[in-house]
Amino acid sequence: MSARSNVTLGAADASSGVPSHARDDFERRLVRKLDIHMSVLVLLYLLNAIDRGNASSARLGGFEKDLHLQGSQYATVLSIVNVGFIVMQVPANMFLHWLGRPSILIPCYMLLWGVVSTLTGITRNYTGILLARLLLGFAEGPFFPGTMYLMSGWYKRDELAVRTTLVTCGGVLSAGFGSLFASGILTRMQGKLGQAAWRKMWLFYIEGSITVVVAICAMFILPNFPHNTRWLTPEERSLAISRLADDGYGKMDGPGKRTTMQGLRDAVCDWKVWWFSVALIIQFVALSFTIYFPTIVATMGYNATVTLLLAAPPWVLATIGAFALSRYSDKTQKRCICVFASNALVALGFIISICTMNIVARYVSLFLMAQIAAGHIILWAWINNTFAREPAKRAVAIAVSSGISAIGNIAGSYVWPLAWGPTYRYSYAICLAALGVSTAMFGVMYLHLKRVNEQIERNERNAKDINDLLDPVGFRYLM
Repeated sequence: MSARSNVTLGAADASSGVPSHARDDFERRLVRKLDIHMSVLVLLYLLNAIDRGNASSARLGGFEKDLHLQGSQYATVLSIVNVGFIVMQVPANMFLHWLGRPSILIPCYMLLWGVVSTLTGITRNYTGILLARLLLGFAEGPFFPGTMYLMSGWYKRDELAVRTTLVTCGGVLSAGFGSLFASGILTRMQGKLGQAAWRKMWLFYIEGSITVVVAICAMFILPNFPHNTRWLTPEERSLAISRLADDGYGKMDGPGKRTTMQGLRDAVCDWKVWWFSVALIIQFVALSFTIYFPTIVATMGYNATVTLLLAAPPWVLATIGAFALSRYSDKTQKRCICVFASNALVALGFIISICTMNIVARYVSLFLMAQIAAGHIILWAWINNTFAREPAKRAVAIAVSSGISAIGNIAGSYVWPLAWGPTYRYSYAICLAALGVSTAMFGVMYLHLKRVNEQIERNERNAKDINDLLDPVGFRYLM
């Protein structure tokens, strides 16, 4: 803890008569209470990923044939959702920062995408499904940057990786259990009431309806921010705000708060935001295998039901790996090395798939490739940490990085044409190259932040008055 923080905290404790160990116990209880409320985000994130990815599972149930899709039209159906992401994420996060009510906004976005997902089942042709997926992107777009910004408004920097994993593990598990759920629907509901299983009343209808119900419940569970959450006691509110200030965070409200437009200007003028954004575009090309995961598993030659069942175990292991790596990352306050380790395992999986069609080797490679989840989750914690100082800037920085990265999803949708199957060697090669480039860019950011930390340390040693320092005493960027 910084010298300035020690002074402030000591004064606060002395004035309140609360010993430091009592404050620590109080803080642990506060974090536990917060974790309970935030846990609903796991379910929200799970449903978000399932609703967005159900088209991948529907492909194995006759989705393309029933809608008469040809050529690259299926890839366009998958990629069009990202247009909404690109358009909506920055203005939605700016609005969230201005309004300060994520407990209302996030569930409202969820209600919208649940309705759109449900109505997707009534589409009959390419134009209909394209429009439905476009609307789904506009509805889902604000969700991810909104949840990232909400968590960064409550948790300290060395708590964020594990909590980000806790929330986004819903998305990781959806890649597996979404397939299991789809397997049950596609197998047991095929032809019921004269409908293909992926259509209305089944895959899209069932999953979309669940989303709507959960969204309504989430309005009563999610918190807002420390300064305006009603279920906090005055003591809890004071501690929630002070512990973030001690960790180097800026103010969410009150004197000194940056406006939403000032945050936009600060973010777009910071080259680090654009560096992360470009690196994420390339990283998302490498991640493109995730949206085609059932198709890749199908290359092993099993029927649709077995294929969807086999898609689950790699993501279960990926979730376990993500928890282990993120816990290590928070404990050691290391981010980049964890991203490197995760990407190295993924690269090995790509290489195995390029070199062989052996079923066992290919299935092992899927387990390795799924480990990209751990590094990707820690990467978002790193981005949050890098822009922790000012809330308005952080809101925009997260949204810009997330929104622009959707370009990589659009490009990645065209990396897996059926003509390249069943080996998909060219697809794996493209993903491998993209992974190498993005990893190198993260390495450059690591070296830059390392130099910045060294400069901050020199400034502290040479400063005659701590009030002359640009950064709080003891503040360092996590790398």
